Amino acid sequence: MTTKSITNAILRIIPAVILLQTLFFKFTAAPESVYIFETLGLEPWGRIGLGIIELIVAILILVPKTTWLGALMGIGIMGGAIFSHLTKLGIVVQNDGGTLFILALVTLAFCVLLAWQNRSRIPWLKNLF
Repeated sequence: MTTKSITNAILRIIPAVILLQTLFFKFTAAPESVYIFETLGLEPWGRIGLGIIELIVAILILVPKTTWLGALMGIGIMGGAIFSHLTKLGIVVQNDGGTLFILALVTLAFCVLLAWQNRSRIPWLKNLF
């Protein structure tokens, strides 16, 4: 395995694992997750719907041919999460020390890198680069 392929795998695995790990909390209606979505006025359908979308995004990121689409969707989802933290939830949610906010930032950064790395596959960007 080359350094480039290892880096590519890490760039795909980390955001996918973060997204998949949070599904447990969303789908089991963990108190922290319910609190977040109640605060946003989206409980329970926003929690469940977003969980389904995050599952799809994680799968898309892991499949090399669809990584670009998963990355773009991940940028959108994490942008929304960060916006929610900055406007309604706060950086620290229920004494988590900012962990959820940091995970959203990490996932966003990795998705941006993946989108850039796969920009030649994005249909509307193909001719620009």
